[in-house]
Amino acid sequence: MTSSPPDLPYPDAILHGEHMRVRGGRVPGLEDAPAYSFVAPRRMRLPVLVAVPHAGRDYPAQVVTRMRDPQEAQLRLEDRLVDRLGIAIAEATGASLLVAHAPRALLDLNRAEDDVDWDMIEGGKPELSDLPKTGVQGCNRRARSGLGLVPRRLPGTGEIWRGRLGRSELAARIAGIHQAYHGFLAAELERIRRTWGAALLVDLHSMPPLRAADDEARAPQIVLGDRFGASCHHGLMSAALRHLDARGCLAAQNRPYSGGYVLDRHGAPQLGIHALQVEVCRTTYLDVRLAEPGEGLAAMAELLATLVSALGSETALMGDSDNLLQAAE
Repeated sequence: MTSSPPDLPYPDAILHGEHMRVRGGRVPGLEDAPAYSFVAPRRMRLPVLVAVPHAGRDYPAQVVTRMRDPQEAQLRLEDRLVDRLGIAIAEATGASLLVAHAPRALLDLNRAEDDVDWDMIEGGKPELSDLPKTGVQGCNRRARSGLGLVPRRLPGTGEIWRGRLGRSELAARIAGIHQAYHGFLAAELERIRRTWGAALLVDLHSMPPLRAADDEARAPQIVLGDRFGASCHHGLMSAALRHLDARGCLAAQNRPYSGGYVLDRHGAPQLGIHALQVEVCRTTYLDVRLAEPGEGLAAMAELLATLVSALGSETALMGDSDNLLQAAE
């Protein structure tokens, strides 16, 4: 392993073989614990960034002790082990990979900075002038349901925490996790767009099993979200649905998951930056308890890798860059 040569795009990047790696941000309460890690081929092979915001498992001890039921809260809040799928996809396709290590219990990266339930914060809501300006409409809608920037309640379980969160601790989480992650995510998407002429963010999540619709014999295994057409070109969504259907995978579009803050903030198809949320049913890759890797993990990883490769080629066509032949190989 060697330190960052001058031609690498990030000052803290490390070259490891043919890949560059970045560790950034900070999980408050843990020493030397990055909020995220990033890995990508030194030479881009695909105009795609796979991001995994909800699989973080680096819990500070003092956070766990403040949870009423740590095991239950962690199991339900995490997109359990979906980073294993992300790693396999990146290895198979050459896509860039961004994985959050900060747990969703500390801070939800798919929420705006001001989507806060201030009743759970010591001192309550600050002055309006002190609140972050996110530019995203509908803030606090999720917080009112208990699943805001810092999750407070879980359906069927109730309150997650004992006591309130200090305002300084909230600020440290926002700076070390939220701002660091989203700042890097935006920079990498722009780097891809400059290189290829277009970029695609695949925001990878997992979901509990859905019920089958009345006219369907089985429930969707994957839900694709594009904010009802606002975050990505309709051709990419159509290509994704066709690809999955051809491989016998039942997929739904935007219902019940259309995407959240990540797609609102980073999806800008008019500027050549497309964002697609991919929700994968946990039964397809976890065991019967939905807690550990299951027998289906390899097959689902392979399916998603073929999807990412296909969408990468479509995105390269939209960008019409000199790298087009490389994406098709």
